[in-house]
Amino acid sequence: MTTATKFASVSDFEKGGVEVIGNDQPRRYLFSNLFDVAAKSQPWERVVVAKNLEFTIECARAEGESPWYLSGHDETVLVMEGTLAVHFVQPAVVPGGAGNGATRLSGTPSGKVMGHVRLQAGHLALLPAGAAYQIRPAGLCVVLFQSLLGAESIERWAEICQH
Repeated sequence: MTTATKFASVSDFEKGGVEVIGNDQPRRYLFSNLFDVAAKSQPWERVVVAKNLEFTIECARAEGESPWYLSGHDETVLVMEGTLAVHFVQPAVVPGGAGNGATRLSGTPSGKVMGHVRLQAGHLALLPAGAAYQIRPAGLCVVLFQSLLGAESIERWAEICQH
């Protein structure tokens, strides 16, 4: 028997589901599909799709330039669909009051331009602590952020999970 790998996208995915084996209860499991989440999200909403204590995996529909963000801790971005560039600036002034997770900046930060990295599906990049970043996709992309639960994190468990 030959099995072919099928790559999904925001416009072509199968939702999937939970198949319970044995005497277990389906209500004990949650399941969501990141492409389904991205298809139903507004650009740059960071929807939490996995959580372990305060640590999160957040799915975003990357469409159009993102706002500038800053985080007091390292984050990562994993491209699941499409190609993009992440631009970095070392801010001259770091705004106060930033908690956990990404903080949306009100505009383009002044400071030293640090460069950019180009990514495509399957690539992972570090978003270093204290560096402002903006993501510029080439068309529609789907990305996953590894972060901490914060002001930009949106929890929609009742909407996104099959249970």
